[in-house]
Amino acid sequence: MAQPRTPRTGSVFLDPRGEDRSLRVTWHHESQLVVLSLWRDNVCAGTFRLAADEVPDLIALLRQGLDQAYDTARERVARVERPPQAG
Repeated sequence: MAQPRTPRTGSVFLDPRGEDRSLRVTWHHESQLVVLSLWRDNVCAGTFRLAADEVPDLIALLRQGLDQAYDTARERVARVERPPQAG
């Protein structure tokens, strides 16, 4: 029986809560899929297969959220740095 091929492209993102939680993202070009898998203590707890043609929608959503987070942070900084108005 053939061994499954290990994907050559991907990344691991560590969860700030610790306890060996991570998200692994792997490309499977031969299947036109991106697999998102949740890991804890080196055990895969679940996977999600995203079709490669859906990746741009996911990226757009993540970008939109990041833009909103930056806008919110800029507004907070502007409020803190604004000198008090004389009244």
